[in-house]
Amino acid sequence: MIPITTESRYNALVKLREGKISREIFSDKEIFEEELEKVFTRAWLFVGHESQIPNPGDFFTSRMGAESVILARDKKKKVHVFLNSCRHRGMKVCQYDHGNTQLFTCPYHSWSYTTDGKLFGVPQFKQLYEGCMEKEEWSLIEVPKMEIYKGTVWATWDKDAPDLLTYLGDAKTHLDLALDCRDGREGGSEVLFGVHKWIIPCNWKFAAENFLGDTYHNVSHRSVDLIGIGPSAEAGVKGRRDNEMEKAQHVWVNFPAGHGVHSAIMPQDWEFLNTYQNNPVVAEYFREAHAKRKERLGAEKHRLIPFVGTIYPNVSFHGNQPRNLCVWHPHGPEHTEAWRFFLVDADAPQEVKDFLRIYYMRYSGPAGMTEQDDMENWNYATAGSRGVVARRYPFNYTQSLGKVEATGPVAGNVSLQVSEENPRQFYRRWRDYMNAADWDTLLGRKDKEPASFAE
Repeated sequence: MIPITTESRYNALVKLREGKISREIFSDKEIFEEELEKVFTRAWLFVGHESQIPNPGDFFTSRMGAESVILARDKKKKVHVFLNSCRHRGMKVCQYDHGNTQLFTCPYHSWSYTTDGKLFGVPQFKQLYEGCMEKEEWSLIEVPKMEIYKGTVWATWDKDAPDLLTYLGDAKTHLDLALDCRDGREGGSEVLFGVHKWIIPCNWKFAAENFLGDTYHNVSHRSVDLIGIGPSAEAGVKGRRDNEMEKAQHVWVNFPAGHGVHSAIMPQDWEFLNTYQNNPVVAEYFREAHAKRKERLGAEKHRLIPFVGTIYPNVSFHGNQPRNLCVWHPHGPEHTEAWRFFLVDADAPQEVKDFLRIYYMRYSGPAGMTEQDDMENWNYATAGSRGVVARRYPFNYTQSLGKVEATGPVAGNVSLQVSEENPRQFYRRWRDYMNAADWDTLLGRKDKEPASFAE
């Protein structure tokens, strides 16, 4: 028998030209363990937001793949990301979700570390360790690369990874629309206090893929459309999700590094959509923001409106409303922990922030009207693919196969109709990571054709 190499295995599981992807990659424990090593130690991962740690000594405990990490601001106001693991026996040195401290003290043997990661205190150091250990060599483990972009904090364990902006590529244009203020000012957003967290019985890739622009599943949300919880509506009329952008040119765009978005280009004569009519303060805030955004960006750039997207591998965003970032943390081949960060303009009136907080919770999260539908879909898709027989048959990813525009109204590989080209590109890059490809491959520099035509 000829041994099957790792590369040939993953090439057999992900067949792009045929539009077939094996169900095994969503449920196999061995594959999941390999993902933690090959994907989550190399890709840039979202860790948190600067607004969560505004003061010296502030910290927020986050995750990078399966690793617990600490996002901290030291006494000199510098931001760090540390592995949340004591160098002595590995105990978590920080047991809290967030807070302010001068020292991180391990509850096991009481080794303590400063907020810049330095080993500060070791019980009975002189009697037991002096001459045997140099404290300077036993600081908390810090990520080799960390960057802050418009308030968002990203990190990677790969010292050879490209810089963050290179990694984002042209997907940055769409992510910007989620991170920037509603009036077009760059940055200026903050995270509403608290992070929505819940466990979903599915593989993390189901969730990440959904936000690449899977509008084909909108029938799942038909009840939400009929109820009318969208923000856009004339006075006295409920806003419906299915008509907020009905006059727009929708675009599904994927990018070399595996990112994908669904955005909309509004008509030339696009005017402000009357929103939040049951709250005049909120309605006026967005009306003014719309006018200022058009003036600041110009009539053409102003037309691009973000809908959803995923930055490879596991952070998705809603760019319009409800504006948020959601990280799909892998907990096992069939378990994902979702963390949703809701964004608002930092200088928005408190009444606007309070109103949006309630709207966000009604729309998204474990009790949200749309998220309940998604969770059920992903749960049963996982359950229906668990069996021995079911796993013999691949998923179908042939939708709009080969129908990618050579040129489009925005940068990237563009589809002007509902398409699965975005997930095909996502899994192309997933396969490359699993095959331990070099960074030129992972950034798409060796691509000769879109995912539809690749082997």
